[in-house]
Amino acid sequence: MNQSPRVAPKSPSEALKPVAPPAPPPKARRRRRSPFIAMMSGLFTALLVLAGVVGAGIAVIGSQSKAPGPLASDRVLIIPKESGLTEISDLLLREGLIEHPWAFRVSALVTGNWTKLKAGEYLFKARASQQEILDIIAEGKAVEHSITVPEGLTSEQIIARLKDNDLLTGDVIQVPREGSILPDTYKFQRGSTRQAIVDRMTRDQRIALNAIWTKRPADLPIKTPQELVILASIVEKETGRADERPRVAGVFINRLNRKMKLQSDPTIVYGIVGGKGTLGRSIQRNEITQATPYNTYVIDGLPPGPIANPGRAAMEAVVNHSRTKELYFVADGSGGHAFAETLDQHNRNVGRWRQLEAGRREPGKPPSESSVDKVEPPPAPDTRTEAPGPQRANTDTDDVETFPTPGSRRAGAPVAQPGANVQAGVTGRARAFDASEGTPRDPLLNRSYDLNSPKQVPSLRP
Repeated sequence: MNQSPRVAPKSPSEALKPVAPPAPPPKARRRRRSPFIAMMSGLFTALLVLAGVVGAGIAVIGSQSKAPGPLASDRVLIIPKESGLTEISDLLLREGLIEHPWAFRVSALVTGNWTKLKAGEYLFKARASQQEILDIIAEGKAVEHSITVPEGLTSEQIIARLKDNDLLTGDVIQVPREGSILPDTYKFQRGSTRQAIVDRMTRDQRIALNAIWTKRPADLPIKTPQELVILASIVEKETGRADERPRVAGVFINRLNRKMKLQSDPTIVYGIVGGKGTLGRSIQRNEITQATPYNTYVIDGLPPGPIANPGRAAMEAVVNHSRTKELYFVADGSGGHAFAETLDQHNRNVGRWRQLEAGRREPGKPPSESSVDKVEPPPAPDTRTEAPGPQRANTDTDDVETFPTPGSRRAGAPVAQPGANVQAGVTGRARAFDASEGTPRDPLLNRSYDLNSPKQVPSLRP
């Protein structure tokens, strides 16, 4: 039987002595840290500190950029071409729009707008913040100017207006063909090119004309879009009243359907001066029957091209013309016209017009050259069977024939019986009625005469 080893008994003093603790276990060998890891740890710590500083700076700059700026009142400022971020911030500082250019540059860099800054003319509101200023320049919200092209101008006149505008730049490559420009108000930014404006005008005309052409009635005696523009240009020059355009267009449509000459005075002017559009005087008596491709007193049907650039309303008036039997119109003294289906009705309208003209003369003042009656011998026999067309004043707004109401045109053709006083119409044209033939006739086609003036054909106008 196994027995435990015996322990020698200790004395009481030995038993009271403390027992020494056991020796600690041997320590594990410490591994040395890699220098790369130490470097990366330090770098990460530095980046955290830097990010905190940058974040705080961005917060301060962001707060500052949204604060109201120093600009006391609205201001227009031009940013020159090829200006960089530094040049722009310095310019804003000089002009009193910002106080801290460095903050403006930092804000532009942080938001990425520094690559989007555009030259141009900008309007900045009073107290505009730095952020608002930066956004306006980066988004290119430049000031918009406008140029208005009135209806009825020729292409040369329109190009001359563009050349006179100092806000536009560059030259026009070529004057557009007559009738290819849509009169309207066009907006543009300072420094836009004139050719770009012309391109917009011609593009808008094509779009408008195509849309209007698709709405034309089947019985319209107009076969092409170009012919529509030609007739619309004549309507445009004949009346400036919107409510009369369809009616005037209807008169010309009726004349085309009856194979009658249009006899429109503006076509005489265009045949003489072309695209310049200005005669600068009254129509001379010999010019009424002067053969030009555009003179509708001489040619049949429409002229070979437009005599101006008609507006959208004039083109729509042609396709939506009034369905009447009217063949004549004359000024009614109120800025409009009196229309007639027959020559007798037209004669009465002319008589009323003459009474209005006579009533405007000052008491005791002799009639002027533009309203005097002249006795003429009966006209020579004529075999013409064509009814006289509506006689009108020179409707070119730049000409001597001007009227009190802008855009209002006058028209009329006084008619006299054989042997009676033959009076000049609104364009100086005399009309006689051949009772034996029962058809109206035009004595000016046989001989020329004037009213107290050897050269000019005077006008009756209010």
